[in-house]
Amino acid sequence: MSDRIYQRLGRSSSNWLLSLGLADEPGAEWGRVRAVQISAVRRFALIRLCITILASITVFSALQGTVPTLALYIWFGVTNLVGLVATVPHLRQREFPRLVASRSELHLETLGLILAALCWAFPQWAFGTLVAPFELLLLWAMSTALMAGANYAMARAPLAAVSFIAIVGGSLIFMMVKLGMPTMVVITSLYTLIMVGAALLAGRDFADHVYAALTLREKNEMVSLLLREHEVSGGDLMWQTDSSRCLTHVSPRLADALGLQIDEVNTRLILEILAGDKWQGGNFPVGLREFADKLIGRQTFSDLVVPVEIKGETRWWELSAAPRHDENGTFIGFRGVASDITDAQRSAEKINRMARFDTLTGLPNRLQVTEATGQALVSAERWKRHCGFLMIDLDRFKSINDTLGHLIGDRLLIQVAKRLQIAVGSNALCGRLGGDEFGVILDEVGSSSEVESFALRIIDALSRPYEVDQHTLYIGASIGAATGPRDGRTVETLIRSADLALYRSKDNGGGCYNAYEPQLHSHAEERRVLEIALRKALDKNEFQLHYQPVVNAQTGVIESFEALLRWNSPELGSVSPAKFIPIAEDARLIRTIGEWALRTACKEASQWPQDVRIAVNVSAEQLLDPEFVTTVLSALSQSGLAPSRLELEVTESMFMSEGTQALTVLNRVLALGVRLALDDFGTGYSSLGYLSKTKFSTIKVDRSFVQGASRNLPESIAIIRAVVALAESLGMSTTAEGVETEAEYDMINKLGCRKIQGYLFGRPMPAADARGLANRGTVATIAA
Repeated sequence: MSDRIYQRLGRSSSNWLLSLGLADEPGAEWGRVRAVQISAVRRFALIRLCITILASITVFSALQGTVPTLALYIWFGVTNLVGLVATVPHLRQREFPRLVASRSELHLETLGLILAALCWAFPQWAFGTLVAPFELLLLWAMSTALMAGANYAMARAPLAAVSFIAIVGGSLIFMMVKLGMPTMVVITSLYTLIMVGAALLAGRDFADHVYAALTLREKNEMVSLLLREHEVSGGDLMWQTDSSRCLTHVSPRLADALGLQIDEVNTRLILEILAGDKWQGGNFPVGLREFADKLIGRQTFSDLVVPVEIKGETRWWELSAAPRHDENGTFIGFRGVASDITDAQRSAEKINRMARFDTLTGLPNRLQVTEATGQALVSAERWKRHCGFLMIDLDRFKSINDTLGHLIGDRLLIQVAKRLQIAVGSNALCGRLGGDEFGVILDEVGSSSEVESFALRIIDALSRPYEVDQHTLYIGASIGAATGPRDGRTVETLIRSADLALYRSKDNGGGCYNAYEPQLHSHAEERRVLEIALRKALDKNEFQLHYQPVVNAQTGVIESFEALLRWNSPELGSVSPAKFIPIAEDARLIRTIGEWALRTACKEASQWPQDVRIAVNVSAEQLLDPEFVTTVLSALSQSGLAPSRLELEVTESMFMSEGTQALTVLNRVLALGVRLALDDFGTGYSSLGYLSKTKFSTIKVDRSFVQGASRNLPESIAIIRAVVALAESLGMSTTAEGVETEAEYDMINKLGCRKIQGYLFGRPMPAADARGLANRGTVATIAA
């Protein structure tokens, strides 16, 4: 409370204009301060009159016969008359002091002292050059004594004191100047300035003190009134102890809150009452220990939160109290109040938990993970050891969210969190950073192989099937790890390093672990530059489509072209699709770029012979676009291309990541009459089940099997034969990718692939070259 008072005091009385009475502030406090200033001045009224009479008699006697008699008599009479006029009303009003005074009333005191000062300045002006040295010294001594007296008696009204000192001091300086006494001029000037400064400081300090005292008294009266009202009305829990900390008085409401009668509470130790069952064991909570320390130290305290045991239930009380002393200053106990804040405390704890824990999974949230990482770094630096941070991202989680809904996704995340806690154990802290990202903090790590083994255990635990609402769900996990302080001395840099390592894991196809390496920063910077340029590439017409022919293995007739995206950047040169396609997918640019490629390819194919088709690759992101089917229909309509001449190529991995939604979209595309091709078959997931659910026209055999078959590898030959047999049984054709030599061509032809694509028959070429080749209809290389 006193802090607020002095803050208010600092805003008000620090202004010199207020203490001098030259300005006002809203409220009655300064009116009361001025009343006290006037009362203080009036206490010296009789003494001032006596000094005026004695001093005037002394000066009159000393100057008589030396200066003009009439002037001396007039001065003597006027000086004493002014003193009487200013003093007599004060003597009458001294017994009835005013409680509030205005600025004008304070200025009346100033005016009276100005008139007195002019009277005392007159001898110096009029008689200074006429008197002998002794009388001159008397005038100087009398004037300086009066200035000192005014400083003492009138400083409570600083403007009046300053006015008197300045006028009398100025007259002395004027007299010394006329007499040609420079040393006395300097001495008198310094003395006058010192007296003025002292009067100003004393006046301001007095005003500050009075202001603070009045405000404190008002607040104390208000507090006393509130305490009496609480005591009467039972508005709060009141208590009082003796010097031995035993209760001597409690309000009925406090006894009721404790579930006891008043006579059961009084005379017992307050700590015993509050501690309940914990009193015997002495194992007090922190709040009660602090409360006991305050009582033992006889310290004032406020808003101290303590747990209180009431009939086996823990309640939370907020206590405030101050020590009591008798008139001799002897400590006699404490008096205080208590408030039950249990509901507010529980709400605060709930809010605090919500601020530090993830509401869905119950794991620590990003805030707590960040704090724990910072503590681990500090500990690692202190004990010269290493800590670790693992960034975990779930693979294929987004497709589950998009296909089965966020409710299923949330339930899946709850199961993931439980598995992660079990996998991590008690030696590390795991938390959810947001979405499907999690973090694990290792306070101490050994070798890199131990971290890798730990990460692989987590991947294995999170990659097992999940049962959620009768759905069997398959996801995986990718992990990036960083070691502190080697890979980052701050929380931000350590997490950033783990994030870069996670990017490497995702780029490697997911389901794996990578540790941070310094070159990852350069890769990340390159990726950032590519993404910035990629966002502008479409608007700048930097993309092109090249077309690679697909020929009939027996006749060499061109059956179709595959449209392949190329990016030629003026700043970066020719950028490989292997680099920019993953970036476009991560940056959610692939839908826009894919739509452009589809429309451009359809428009170009519409200029080819009617029996030549166009194949366009489609990403998983495009199949998640609810407008994808509409986009395909629009591209066909605007180009005039027959639906049967468009073939969309999808990869096998798409079905593992997108599942049911991919099938739904592809079936809607098939309904338009568009053909489908399954690319890179057999390279990873072997999604044979989807071949029976979706009508593919073509299965494309990956280049790796073609090369293996040309080297007579039994596994590659067996796989190609199996794929050809499977395709024929399902009424599909097969296309062998990456055929570059005559030997590879002969081998693939013998194995039964119906179509061939590769450098042997033509590299990806610009649209004009593809158009000319399509019009010829065959590839000369076959005949050769």
